[in-house]
Amino acid sequence: MPTPGELDMKRRDLMVVAGACAAFPATATGTRAQPAPSGKPVLSEVSFSVNGQSHQLELDTRTTLLDALREHLHLTGTKKGCDHGQCGACTVLVDGQRINSCLTLAIMNPGAEVTTIEGLGGVDDLHPMQAAFVKHDGFQCGYCTPGQICSGVAVLDEIKAGIPSHVSADLTGAMAVTEAEIRERMSGNICRCGAYSNIVEAMIEVAGRRA
Repeated sequence: MPTPGELDMKRRDLMVVAGACAAFPATATGTRAQPAPSGKPVLSEVSFSVNGQSHQLELDTRTTLLDALREHLHLTGTKKGCDHGQCGACTVLVDGQRINSCLTLAIMNPGAEVTTIEGLGGVDDLHPMQAAFVKHDGFQCGYCTPGQICSGVAVLDEIKAGIPSHVSADLTGAMAVTEAEIRERMSGNICRCGAYSNIVEAMIEVAGRRA
């Protein structure tokens, strides 16, 4: 049976070998490491309207709509959260429909009408959904709030248009604004502060005003 000293030596040897293998060049195994990409990015022009104002941009073809809005048009109300389409913080309206702007390339939206939180309303002229969020304390840290509000506006339009959700009992009849419908349709917008009940209350109030 090995002594503790022998075990310690074997552990040290194992660490040395593992470190050497990690640093060993790939060419020794017959394969070559791929060089880092070089050259200039591919640029393309794209034109679309944002909050009623036309913009023509020359962008790297890999630029997302989210980055075009934030980095090129400096509309920082739209937030970058997960950057994987999982949190909803980057939700904007494109031709009246809500999308995760981190999941679409800017060049995929030529001629589109884009509406961000800045286009819904300002401090002196709040959109009804913005005012309801303030009244019902539908936000805490506020980071997810722009996406929540944009999504909330689109959700009420979807219900009005009769577009069903997974909890809709009748797929062909008129849609009702219920707590279950709102929670299901807003499930893609995450609030890490947990203001969900207040968000539902705000949306129900706005829906009631419309009715």
